[in-house]
Amino acid sequence: MHIGSGILCAVLATVLVSAGCLSAIFPDLVPAPTLTPTPAPVPTTESQVATVPVSQMALQPSDMPSDYILKDRSDLSYLEMDQMSHDLGWKAGYVVTYYRMNQEKYDMTEIRQVIDLYPLENMNKVFDIEKDAISSQKTTLTQIYELPCPNMGDRTFAYRTSDTQNLLSITTYSIIFTNKDVYEELTMSGTTTDFETLKELAQTATAKIQ
Repeated sequence: MHIGSGILCAVLATVLVSAGCLSAIFPDLVPAPTLTPTPAPVPTTESQVATVPVSQMALQPSDMPSDYILKDRSDLSYLEMDQMSHDLGWKAGYVVTYYRMNQEKYDMTEIRQVIDLYPLENMNKVFDIEKDAISSQKTTLTQIYELPCPNMGDRTFAYRTSDTQNLLSITTYSIIFTNKDVYEELTMSGTTTDFETLKELAQTATAKIQ
């Protein structure tokens, strides 16, 4: 009789375990599942100012269309900057110029990039002053036409300059923008210009600001 009762209890215990009921009745008999802690995310902060030398932000010959040749590149000197740049806290600058020439097609086109570093808190003021200076160039003979352009950073302004009285005048396209503590101006001027190419070069220049 006792043997039969023992067998019956064993069978019932087996059924309860398989049904998951034994853990509810005897929680201490079932080990708790091991929980793997989720690692806390490590916050990453991007620098608000450029961390590479100004010369490394300049367009390289490999960035240019194959028919453009390096004409000149150099750091800018504090002494060659105007007083307003000094007042705005100008820190460093760089300029690079490329050109394309085809005498058979009477083609002479230049692309110029100017890079300036200013304190971060003055970037909006720098952009506004430069944009106002561009607008002030507009006269009855010289027209400034704003052009649509992708955003190159914090603020961007693109325009075309032309002489309304001279149909054979040289066309100039320019893009100015600020990104972090960097102000840049890219200009294409000459007999054969292409705004799409200038926009692509501006995007390449933006990617160099790190």
